[in-house]
Amino acid sequence: MSESKVRTGYVRPLDIKHGQVDMAHGSGGRAMAQLIEELFAKYLGNEYLAQGDDGALLPAPGAGKLVMATDCHVVSPLFFPGGDIGCLSVHGTINDVAMMGAQPLWLAAGFILEEGFKLADLARIVQSMAAAAKAAGVPVVTGDTKVVERGKADGVFITTTGVGVVVPGMELSGNKARPGDVILLSGTLGDHGMAIMAERESLGFESPIVSDTAALHGLIAAMRASGADIHVLRDPTRGGLATTLNEIAKQSGVGMMLQEKALPVLPAVDAACEFLGLDPLYVANEGKLVAICAESDAEKLLATMRAHPLGVNAAIVGAVHEDAHHFVQMTTGFGGKRIVDWLSGEQLPRIC
Repeated sequence: MSESKVRTGYVRPLDIKHGQVDMAHGSGGRAMAQLIEELFAKYLGNEYLAQGDDGALLPAPGAGKLVMATDCHVVSPLFFPGGDIGCLSVHGTINDVAMMGAQPLWLAAGFILEEGFKLADLARIVQSMAAAAKAAGVPVVTGDTKVVERGKADGVFITTTGVGVVVPGMELSGNKARPGDVILLSGTLGDHGMAIMAERESLGFESPIVSDTAALHGLIAAMRASGADIHVLRDPTRGGLATTLNEIAKQSGVGMMLQEKALPVLPAVDAACEFLGLDPLYVANEGKLVAICAESDAEKLLATMRAHPLGVNAAIVGAVHEDAHHFVQMTTGFGGKRIVDWLSGEQLPRIC
């Protein structure tokens, strides 16, 4: 996303209020340079982006290992209660880096724009990205923009890539869960997925459902500073908590047992799931995390999570045990047990 100067007199200023994306904005010429300078660089600008090259020259992170993660965002609708595709694309990739135990440092962003997309909506999205990146302290340092013909996309798709650094010995992975460990959840299940569905289907609930999209590296820093022996961190996005725990159980070669009564679910989300025939265990969050830690540190870690604004509803929801089949199970509210299997098919398409 190089910053090219648009010579005064050659091109009119962008009409953000009424204008639309056209094919010239992806041609590599003056129109594209203008779009970059007057919109992307205006809001996302920083010393690295200002270098004006096809990549960013970044300072070496010092001692540590680099962590990189990338994520594509095709959420529909683009704007939803609690967020939009802009802040979501920042939060999602920051969280992917942070779940590896790393401190997120930089982001790259790629935009696929559809011809005819309103510049006002694009500006709103870029401003949201800029605000999210600034709040997180993780700047967008490079990127790319392409424009496709009408009908070839759905307004805008965004791909973000994040880079961070992790101190040797502080790495986290899904293969580190051990029998006897405790499973914690940082907050209520299904908020993001149900906010998207309620907006998409124009469902009116007495209590509006708001996406929980958020950058979690600050919460993770507090958790690590507590000294708790954390083995695994993961954010339950697509496929929800159920799929996330099945992934970890397979990676670590263990089984898990959840306690249904311990799972935090907002009443509005629970009602919406019941109305739509969905299980909150399989509905995505974008601002929650699963932590698996040593049993001896579980209460200390829980207290630390609850002391942070993004963990006030944290709960201990289950435990890890030996199981050659690597099953995730749940003790129900009636005292029985059931298998919590992998998500089969696409329950909620295009929620991130």
